[in-house]
Amino acid sequence: MPASTPADICRIFRQAMATGDIEAVLAIYDPEVVFLNESGEAIKGKQQLRQELAPLVAAKADFAFDIKQIVESADIALMHTQWQVSHPRPTSVYAIEVARRQPDGTWCWLIGDPFTVGKVSGSLAHAQLEQDDSA
Repeated sequence: MPASTPADICRIFRQAMATGDIEAVLAIYDPEVVFLNESGEAIKGKQQLRQELAPLVAAKADFAFDIKQIVESADIALMHTQWQVSHPRPTSVYAIEVARRQPDGTWCWLIGDPFTVGKVSGSLAHAQLEQDDSA
């Protein structure tokens, strides 16, 4: 089932992951997808993304999400989403994602960045501590 709104993408992603359906997971990503993985590497295109997400899909990862904000302009949407994974490895991330409306009117993720916010926040906090120590 295609996403008729940017918010639908999250719901479809969760369902597809829970059922272990890699094709349904990949169907909600734009053909030109760029996904930043946990190490910060840019994964480009659906074939690379398939390899990246296959272990989570095979494990039928259990995702929950809370959409914090969606900002739309024409055919682009900026999404801020808090994700929690309870299985196979408990994880919580704050994702920034960009969705793009497709020619048929459906929505797909174009850019996914679920890991940078936590790293940047940690880096900024670390930098602030170092600055405070030197004062």
